[in-house]
Amino acid sequence: MQELAQSLRQHALEVGFEQVGICAPDAVPATAGRLDDFLQKGYHGQMAWMNERVNWRGNPAALWPEAKSVIMLAQNYGPDEDPLRLLEMPDRGSISVYARNRDYHDPVKKRLKRLGRWLIEQQKCEIKVFVDTAPVMEKPLAQAAGLGWQGKHTNVVSRELGSWFFLGAIFTTLDLPKDNPEPDHCGNCTNCLDICPTNAFPAPYQLDPRRCISYLTIEHKGPVDLELRPMLGNRIYGCDDCLAVCPWNKFAQVAADTKYWARIELRCPKLAHLACLDDAGFREVFQGSPVKRIGRDRFVRNVLYAIGNSGKPSLIPTCEALMQDADPTVQDAAGWAKARILGIA
Repeated sequence: MQELAQSLRQHALEVGFEQVGICAPDAVPATAGRLDDFLQKGYHGQMAWMNERVNWRGNPAALWPEAKSVIMLAQNYGPDEDPLRLLEMPDRGSISVYARNRDYHDPVKKRLKRLGRWLIEQQKCEIKVFVDTAPVMEKPLAQAAGLGWQGKHTNVVSRELGSWFFLGAIFTTLDLPKDNPEPDHCGNCTNCLDICPTNAFPAPYQLDPRRCISYLTIEHKGPVDLELRPMLGNRIYGCDDCLAVCPWNKFAQVAADTKYWARIELRCPKLAHLACLDDAGFREVFQGSPVKRIGRDRFVRNVLYAIGNSGKPSLIPTCEALMQDADPTVQDAAGWAKARILGIA
């Protein structure tokens, strides 16, 4: 199996992954307890799906008892510029780096299936592939497989790729040689905790998504709390702050796959243009993008919060036009944005 594992690593690179590691399905025994604590504190907010299939989510070995190995793979999506630069342009919208082009699920899953088919050809076995859509805790498995470690911001950090990579998993019935887990290399650094605009980290290695801008702009339905709206700045889909300031990004690389390169119209889009999108226009602009899944109304809500935070009086007519929108949350966001620009909110 050692020779097969070595060939697997080489083939993983050939199909387009940047890193590969192998662990046992039961290599993360602390996950179930951490997940239970997370749910008990209500940190999952409106993400009700996290409270479903908890046994599988907390125990990868229970998800598929026949599996003997988990192959974890990293797909680099590194940007070609510092995403924090956009935060200094208040009339533009900041979209998280991973969402500025095609949805990553399809290309990652295709590569996983190619690698899985190759593995079956080499050695008769069964496989299951997962990309962020099943009850699989990819981050602790990635650390157990040696790809990186969960930093103080709870995301996985790699000494080779920095912060910018997707994770994919192949569960297999083959008993492959296992890698050593990656130790924590955060040291005394607290950059990721210190930069968070909403103080979403109750403590190092703990995240309260209910205060996280990524959660608020993507998962949260309805109006965002008044206290938090000014902290969103011009972030209209996701937030990269805690990833971008990690010192390990000195080893980060620009994505080799052009599917992850930012579309020119999404690098620094004008808020005024985005706010004017109707449902058809929204679908056209974000066809094939992760942004599409939140829908036009939630997206325009986010854009209006950014407009309010811009301080630009020239955007008041845009707010006024949306104060009569069919969606009550958009109406509320438009009224708040106008009032904030005028200094009365």
